[in-house]
Amino acid sequence: MIITRRAFTTMLSLTGLAALAGLSPLRFISEAIAQAAGDVAKPVSLPDMVLGSKDATVTITEFASMTCPHCAAFNEQVFPKIKSEYIDTGKIRYIFREFPLDIKAAAGSMLSRCIANGDAPKYFAVTDMLFRQQNDWVVKNTTETLTRIGKQAGLTQQQVEACLKDQALLDKIAADQKYASDVLKVDSTPTFFINGEKIKGETSFEEFAKKINPLLKS
Repeated sequence: MIITRRAFTTMLSLTGLAALAGLSPLRFISEAIAQAAGDVAKPVSLPDMVLGSKDATVTITEFASMTCPHCAAFNEQVFPKIKSEYIDTGKIRYIFREFPLDIKAAAGSMLSRCIANGDAPKYFAVTDMLFRQQNDWVVKNTTETLTRIGKQAGLTQQQVEACLKDQALLDKIAADQKYASDVLKVDSTPTFFINGEKIKGETSFEEFAKKINPLLKS
């Protein structure tokens, strides 16, 4: 179900971004086969947030929810190694896409988009901050903490509020999530695609290396 303006603003005003079950992605009974790289690479509603060389032969696309503890653990323990070994050296191109599992996750993603304003490195930096402070803004003081983060990044109180009520932005996140759910069969987070091959769940750096290194040699 696509979240509506009424539902979103109600949750903001009454429950401080309490989880909204209606935003949860569609569930699928059977596992889908890995999708072609072309399906993963198709244009989506929002500009992709990308790190790494555009000429890299390997592309990793991550679908994550800002409230997902497994996504936060991956961000802290595995992603820095991938960035150092493969992204910063120009070997791979890394794409992060939002797949919010609840209204708080959607709000976090919206704030990252607003703060970054199209700047991918800034987007990844804010997303990293949100993952590292996940317990603070997801479990308690959601609105207060998101507002503080927004202000620290240079937004005013009014800009933070406008961002979190931006229906057009929310609609685009929801549309991209629907595409990932319907076409790519993403049904949990984190989910990764390495040149089109799907990997579900929290994955170690060593497991990523086993997938990436042969592709670099081919």
